[in-house]
Amino acid sequence: MGRGRQKAKNTKIARELKYDTQHVNLGALERELATPSDGDDLYVDRWADEYADEYEDEKA
Repeated sequence: MGRGRQKAKNTKIARELKYDTQHVNLGALERELATPSDGDDLYVDRWADEYADEYEDEKA
């Protein structure tokens, strides 16, 4: 594809993304941007207790 056709395609896609707001799921966006609810800590590793640490195998 030539550079002109590729640029036109990219421009078309950019315009669709900029002006097409019909497909935005505002509920999902709100949940994603909302602050964590009480007790939810973003930095807690929920899976830490299920797996042994790599360095423990080296010590044995």
